[in-house]
Amino acid sequence: MIDPVVAKIQANPKYQELKDKRGAFGWWLALAMMVVYYGYIALIAFNKPFLAQPIGAGVTTLGIPIGMGVIVFTIVITGLYVRRANSEFDALTKQILEDAAK
Repeated sequence: MIDPVVAKIQANPKYQELKDKRGAFGWWLALAMMVVYYGYIALIAFNKPFLAQPIGAGVTTLGIPIGMGVIVFTIVITGLYVRRANSEFDALTKQILEDAAK
């Protein structure tokens, strides 16, 4: 037995729009993260000499800033998701709930 409020929300076209937008955006971000992460892992596996190149006269190699770049990329795409969720997705959710309360 489905709650009438749940049925009303699921029947709302804005709910389907929210699901589609959120799902598509989430998959694109997940794909981007997988490309960056697995690209870095593949670089470690298949091109160690490239990553082992020293930067300047110090002991830091090229692999360190690239690895830090992967971490920064993760933070950036998380921020992108949060920003979009707080603006577009939350606005749609509010409209859906207002429609369901009528």
